[in-house]
Amino acid sequence: MKQTKLIATISDLNCEVSFLKQAYQAGMDAIRINTAHQEYPGAKKIINNVRKVSDKIPIIIDTKGPEIRTTHSEDFFVKKGQQILIVGDPRGISSKECICVTYKKFAHDLKVGSMILIDDGQVEFEVVKKKERKLICKVKNSGIIKKNKGVNVPGIRRNLPSLSQRDKDYINFAIDQDIDFIAHSFVRNKNDILIIQRILDKKKSKIKIIAKIENQEGVENLDEILDHVHGIMIARGDLSLEIAKEKIPGIQKKIIKKCIEKKKTVIVATQLLHSMIVNPRPTRAEVSDVANAIYDGTDAVMLSGETAYGAYPIESIKTITNIALEVEGNTKSEVDVEPIDDEISAFLSRAAVKASFSLPVKAIITDTITGRTAMYLSACRGKNPVYSQCYEKRVMRELGLSFGIYARYTKSKTDQFIKETLKQLIKDNKIKESELILILAGSSGPSKRASFIEINKVKNLI
Repeated sequence: MKQTKLIATISDLNCEVSFLKQAYQAGMDAIRINTAHQEYPGAKKIINNVRKVSDKIPIIIDTKGPEIRTTHSEDFFVKKGQQILIVGDPRGISSKECICVTYKKFAHDLKVGSMILIDDGQVEFEVVKKKERKLICKVKNSGIIKKNKGVNVPGIRRNLPSLSQRDKDYINFAIDQDIDFIAHSFVRNKNDILIIQRILDKKKSKIKIIAKIENQEGVENLDEILDHVHGIMIARGDLSLEIAKEKIPGIQKKIIKKCIEKKKTVIVATQLLHSMIVNPRPTRAEVSDVANAIYDGTDAVMLSGETAYGAYPIESIKTITNIALEVEGNTKSEVDVEPIDDEISAFLSRAAVKASFSLPVKAIITDTITGRTAMYLSACRGKNPVYSQCYEKRVMRELGLSFGIYARYTKSKTDQFIKETLKQLIKDNKIKESELILILAGSSGPSKRASFIEINKVKNLI
């Protein structure tokens, strides 16, 4: 069983129940819907089909966030050395003479010498002259300009609103559909998160927020962002366009370490197996990239185009699963995470994982109301799977993104869940009666937090 979780981006082009079942069996743990490329009927189809496969699968919906994109156009070619206008005109139609982008004040924020990257940096422009609301730009490399492609300007801070109307509509859609997570794009500071949280609070929604770190401001304000989110997604595509590429590995390690310390979920995303969109096998560099993210201790990794529209989605999922199993088999030391605010559950969680390394413990079993205790156990990055019994289905799905946690919904009381869990694990061939199990639970019922650890053989507990 792999402990690192795998999120697959799913589009309505390939979301049939039979395909989702294959993906789930191959190692997919959660799905993501990218609202930048998905309309409501398609998103609804994905959600319905995922729920037909399993009620354990968490669903994440992306917002577009304060991003800039090219406007509608037919594809056209630009040649190195030619000059072209770039203007901020959300309703304009781009052409060979003028590229329109969705931010009205685009020209105002830039200066002569600024570099503009379009479509993940596939085409680069340099601003050579400003003229009223227009930028006269020189094409630095030949390429094709397509509609609705991302526009990045390294080193320039844009005063874009955190949420577009489309984002607000999709957040309300997520609330209505009882989605588990909203991943907010281009988060710059805590205020970008609080705007969404106020919408959720107004409708009494329990949706959790994941901040996508994609720019320098997000990196600089990581600590304040972490205080207001369930987790972080390291969205390396736009991040590597906004910040020098050679800095990204170090930033990735820093963010993963910080999230583990804060007991927050962390996800590594973008181009993990990009070549597998068209090829049946990954490159060695891609395998190393995925392996390093897992060695660093990420909770989850995420596939994008590989599973949304690629030719080899199931092979991509199996590849990630095999890499995770290999890396986790070679990782033997736990993370020594300090408890926050003298939390008893955190002390017990750390002690439980330490004990599991010193004794031949097969698995850790716990129950949780909010998921807090399970996330503490996850943060310690132990070698054993943690079977967490949840009293709410939403909490069960939320833990679907946490390293090493295998959550299950139960209606049992605290004094019953242990026997029920052990019998189910024996039935599923996950444990044997002769093996040692560690229990982390509360003696005061499910309304209270964890208060004791018991280590015993399965046969003595049932």
